[in-house]
Amino acid sequence: MAQVKLLGLSGALRKDSTNTLLLKEAARLMGDAELTLADLNLPLYDGDLEAAEGVPASVKTLAEQIAAADAVIISTPEYNRGLPGVMKNALDWVSRVEGAPWAGKPVALMSAAAGRSGGDRGLVMLHTCMTPFAPKIVGGPEVTVAANYNEFDENGQLKGELYVKNLTTLMATLRAAI
Repeated sequence: MAQVKLLGLSGALRKDSTNTLLLKEAARLMGDAELTLADLNLPLYDGDLEAAEGVPASVKTLAEQIAAADAVIISTPEYNRGLPGVMKNALDWVSRVEGAPWAGKPVALMSAAAGRSGGDRGLVMLHTCMTPFAPKIVGGPEVTVAANYNEFDENGQLKGELYVKNLTTLMATLRAAI
């Protein structure tokens, strides 16, 4: 197979987010893959804004990136036992775009969070929120990086052997789903 075109969505906007690092690690461990990181710094969804101005160009770009990618990888933290607003907002906006960019799209979900659960509740909520779009979400192993501030080295690579093993397996499963 030719080089895989991956689109990465990080549920954290911070420049040095460990979720963005996790996306980069996922692409590295997948092997022959080109990663594009999506810009989720979108306006808050507002039906009045949509009615007055239409879907923002930044949202249309995101939907086009999803449609053009061979697969999508999403890594999100967990905020207050749920999905961060930035991720839910992106999903809500993309649902307003003509066509169905998520339909049948191979998707791998993962998380990195400060708590002991590694963001697993946010990941469950993300899965639930994506269900209406009918993507092909690949099964485990589940990758939830706990104590995320401690799990990446100075080069941005995962330190934990089990995390690396599970992420490598998840990415192989994603490649097989393409």
